[in-house]
Amino acid sequence: MKLGKLLLLATILTGAFRMSAADQISRIEPPNWWTGMKNPKLQLLVHGNRINNLDPRIDYPGVTINRVIKVENPNYLFIDLVIAPAAKPGTLRIDFLANGSIAESHNYALLEREPGSAERKGFDNADVMYLITPDRFANGDPTNDEVPGMREKPNRANIGGRHGGDIEGIRKNLDYISKMGFTAIWLNPVLENDMQAYSYHGYSTTDFYKVDPRFGTNESYRQLSREAKTRGIKMIMDMIVNHCGTEHWWMKDLPMEDWINNARTYVETNHKKTLLQDPHGSEADKKIFTDGWFVPTMPDMNQRNDLMAVYLTQNSIWWVEYAGLDGIRMDTYPYPDMAYMSEWTKALMAEYPNFNIVGEEWHENPAIVAYWQRGKTNPNGYKSYLKSLMDFPMQSALSQSLNMPEQYGESWSKLYETLSFDFLYPAPNDLVVFPDNHDMSRIFTQVNEDYDLYRMAVAYILTTRGVPQLYYGTEVLMKNPGTGDHGVIRSDFPGGWSGDAVNGFTGSGLTDRQKAAQAYVQKLLQWRKNASAVHFGKLVHFVPKGNVYVYFRFDSRQKVMVLLNKNREAATVDPARFAEILGGATSATDIITGKTIRIDATIQIPARSPMILQIE
Repeated sequence: MKLGKLLLLATILTGAFRMSAADQISRIEPPNWWTGMKNPKLQLLVHGNRINNLDPRIDYPGVTINRVIKVENPNYLFIDLVIAPAAKPGTLRIDFLANGSIAESHNYALLEREPGSAERKGFDNADVMYLITPDRFANGDPTNDEVPGMREKPNRANIGGRHGGDIEGIRKNLDYISKMGFTAIWLNPVLENDMQAYSYHGYSTTDFYKVDPRFGTNESYRQLSREAKTRGIKMIMDMIVNHCGTEHWWMKDLPMEDWINNARTYVETNHKKTLLQDPHGSEADKKIFTDGWFVPTMPDMNQRNDLMAVYLTQNSIWWVEYAGLDGIRMDTYPYPDMAYMSEWTKALMAEYPNFNIVGEEWHENPAIVAYWQRGKTNPNGYKSYLKSLMDFPMQSALSQSLNMPEQYGESWSKLYETLSFDFLYPAPNDLVVFPDNHDMSRIFTQVNEDYDLYRMAVAYILTTRGVPQLYYGTEVLMKNPGTGDHGVIRSDFPGGWSGDAVNGFTGSGLTDRQKAAQAYVQKLLQWRKNASAVHFGKLVHFVPKGNVYVYFRFDSRQKVMVLLNKNREAATVDPARFAEILGGATSATDIITGKTIRIDATIQIPARSPMILQIE
């Protein structure tokens, strides 16, 4: 076993540093680090009872203390280290001196990086993400449903409570995810959320270095990532740098007054996302947007505080390195300090040049979303390093077009025109496209449980430009009829709990329509794995006519024609209209039915159906 792996095991077993009952110091974060990182700097947050009278000392080859920062709260020290390129993996000892004598010592692990860590390849257009809310997917380990000392207890009868889904439940169903054809998993946050209530969603972090014990352990999360990779599945971590939870350990003992924005007087954000680009917006309003809290249980962290900024950036890098991540989904990307977000993304991409990060900017105007993408020239000079964003404009346009009455004849216009705004983005192909997610109604509900419209939605998302994402349960028509309650939207996946009458993993108890939907999604996902034209090919679309929308994806190896017919009767199209792309092609394979059809005469599309043709 390599030294790095031995040290990692020691780190896990000992909690990264040695403590005794008599020690003043209770916490050192990050809990370990690695040699060979591009950035040689490391800042340790040290917390303990009145430790500002202690002076740290390290005697380890290649590691030096550059600066010790003592803040207004005597219970904190911040130690700036420099780790030289020649430093070797091992255990260094940090001595803390009082009046020249050692008061206590702590071991700190410097680990060896996994081979190729810096060159890891992030998710891209060849992938399809499967978004999972861990508490609601599968309960693989009922013994961790209730953890002594944690505030919220399990209550599956409460739609907003904890239901018991966990990392082990996801691990046990990796074969199902792989068999369906997904190539990446995005989990809603798994870090500790020790809140009084409504903690299952994961967005009120109470410890940034600890997986919530009701989900599992740091090690089980890391093992999930490793096992997923053996099946060709990438791991994407949901991160939050805008806010924490009110029960975070530091909220009872803040390092300094400006660690949290509006720490003494609650101010709620105004959610006006146009403010940061608005040339007429007031500075007062912009400050409320950035510094205001989401809700009273989510304190807004101040990234303009240099120590907080370093803490958050290091935490993100730590999880990438520790868990072997292939991507990050950053929650509420515009809400933190915008200058910091540029630096955060730049730091991650400098450490991992082939990595990928997708940011959440929930706005239906492409101009607002495009502002945050890498390569965008903005009038105010803001420079972003963010490769990908969630394509909320596309999601909204898809839903509107699907629900537009057919009698208007141009019901696809909203979707067509939204795609035409791709000129606003520096790299539209890098956007993540989706029919729904954990914060909005299920797509089957959005289309009023119209199965034909559902099939068109899935077909579009899996063949348009961008990186597709589907929410768990979309494949078995999960829905939230009559309510927008998030607890219902995030209902339990059928079969994830012992005794469930319906099992989506095995198909037992599913209706014929649910089985058909699952088989349909699986067929498209498996086909898409080798569809190079859909991955990185060019997209050309034609003006929709008579409720039929036609577009092509093609590269040097493959050509795909997609036809979406919303009419309540079969529709015909003349291939001559598409001659600039079809050329002299005469036949194609219908991916959905498997049949070979002629395309040199009129092409007939069944009523209210998608058709995906791979050109011969």
